[in-house]
Amino acid sequence: MIEAIGSIALGLVLLAGGGEALLRGAVALASLLRLPPAIIGLTVVAAGTSFPELSVSVLASLKDQPDIAVGNVVGSNIFTVTFVLGLCALVRPLAITGNSIRLEYPVLAIVTLMTLAVAQDGTINALDGLLFVSIYVLFTAYMVTLVRGQVGAEEASELVAGVESLVARPLWLPTLAWLVGGIVVLGLGATLTVSGAIGLAERAGLSERVIGLTIVAAGTSLPEVVATLVSTVRGRDDVAIGNVIGSNIFNILGILGLSSLFSPLPVHASIIGIDNLWMMGTTLLLFPLMFTRLRIDRWEGAVLFAGYIAYTTSLLTRAS
Repeated sequence: MIEAIGSIALGLVLLAGGGEALLRGAVALASLLRLPPAIIGLTVVAAGTSFPELSVSVLASLKDQPDIAVGNVVGSNIFTVTFVLGLCALVRPLAITGNSIRLEYPVLAIVTLMTLAVAQDGTINALDGLLFVSIYVLFTAYMVTLVRGQVGAEEASELVAGVESLVARPLWLPTLAWLVGGIVVLGLGATLTVSGAIGLAERAGLSERVIGLTIVAAGTSLPEVVATLVSTVRGRDDVAIGNVIGSNIFNILGILGLSSLFSPLPVHASIIGIDNLWMMGTTLLLFPLMFTRLRIDRWEGAVLFAGYIAYTTSLLTRAS
């Protein structure tokens, strides 16, 4: 068991490092292609924190471990809404501003409901995946068009600063090194994480579904935890909220979509009947919390945090 836990721990470290390297390479490449910082921020950087989840779910799909692939996404979405937003609201109440309440949250609620509907037949197939990816591309294109007209001078300078903090003066050779290195390290990290998760499930007597929904999901979500907490401490509530909602949208449309294109994903009956409902429930819980006085107060953050503890406790209780 110690070997399996060590494999997961090392894999998560490599996932974090590989994700950061790939993000820097992707931002540098976008800069070399002369894309505006606003577009880079809304596309490459927005999806960058989900690179670990993407690599793990795609590899799990290729290795015929669908419970880890799907559980990783469902568990990550539950984790980011309850644990991450709950923790951030406990640190400081979060004000709701910008497009989060008008556009991004409704899209998240709709695509979460779509996931429940698509999974009802027990499989997320390539056609479902193509639909998900197409919706994500169209949604991102619309967001870029919308936000480009809304970005003021101060926000534009912040986007420029954010992109330059990742890569100031991009050059082709270092850019390619970041990209290739990031992909290689992500692949190695994903391999160690998936193999460790399988080993831990076997030794601890837990199913791959439970491991995927808990340890793997929380571990691969660590970049979102850091990014959202940093934004909260800096007073950028719009970025914190947008990061969580945007990440969850990408998890469903991007990660489940791409993973099912590589190989159809059978969905465990317990994910259909229990975990998907938790994911939908926590997503819907955000509605009254966000719309009440347009802020998430500390006590509401405590409710979200308690929701994660309740879900994890019930999951482990049923598993034992």
